[in-house]
Amino acid sequence: MKSICIKTNNENVLKFINDELLKLDLDSVCMTNHKFKLYKNVIIHYTGENLDFFYDKVASILTEVVIEFYEKKLLKRILEYNYFYFNSAEKKEITQLAKDFIEEDDVSQETNYFAMYSAILEYITENKSIVFDGFVNFRLTNYMKNLDYIIDLTVNKYITDKEYLEFVNMLKLYVSLTPPKMPLVHMIYLGTESILLDKDRNIIPLSDENLNSRYLSDISFSSNDYALNTLLNITPRKLVIHLMNGKSDEFVDTLKLIFENRCEICDSCDVCRLYRFNFN
Repeated sequence: MKSICIKTNNENVLKFINDELLKLDLDSVCMTNHKFKLYKNVIIHYTGENLDFFYDKVASILTEVVIEFYEKKLLKRILEYNYFYFNSAEKKEITQLAKDFIEEDDVSQETNYFAMYSAILEYITENKSIVFDGFVNFRLTNYMKNLDYIIDLTVNKYITDKEYLEFVNMLKLYVSLTPPKMPLVHMIYLGTESILLDKDRNIIPLSDENLNSRYLSDISFSSNDYALNTLLNITPRKLVIHLMNGKSDEFVDTLKLIFENRCEICDSCDVCRLYRFNFN
């Protein structure tokens, strides 16, 4: 018979382990619960012949325990240590974003799972008992490195998104306070570049003036920077964006946010058909 003792005082963890073991419904596996001096214990007994199967099931259950009950706390702890200067609300949001990233990214899930599973499997095959909190805090080195990397990615994205939102809000205010210089501008959007037309469909030269270039110092759309700078100089009363490929993207979405109800998206008018014919 092979026995493993899992030590923890977390009632939710104890219940989870017991429930998952019961789901196995195997005659060769039984368990007992005891409270000793410091910890409550789940003692799992295995009387079967296939030890690899037994260890695999226990390691899988304990890996799920880490994901369910510890992962978010570990992310928060890493964030507190490495990025202490964020306020409480920001830390809470970043922690949740990191957790969401893991749940939505198959590669991260697989990498994290394997890092935990392999460490737990190795430990329980060599030891008869595991103090679970201590194990999670000190034995999951590779898993913690993965979480550290994910926190770094999430913080960078959080900062970038925050800067982007500030950028958009600043330009929205600028546009709302600036009198329109043209009643209508058509933007022929080709993805990598744009062509601007006035209400009579004459080409508007793209501006490389520095008047509004200060708005573009942090957020750049590469070849479309001049188109945005020109639109900021013109501040049209109405902007019609003609999508040549029928698809929106980050730049178009940004223009919609900046110009709000002044902006209209089109992909099937005579202007669209004319320019689509010329560029196909």
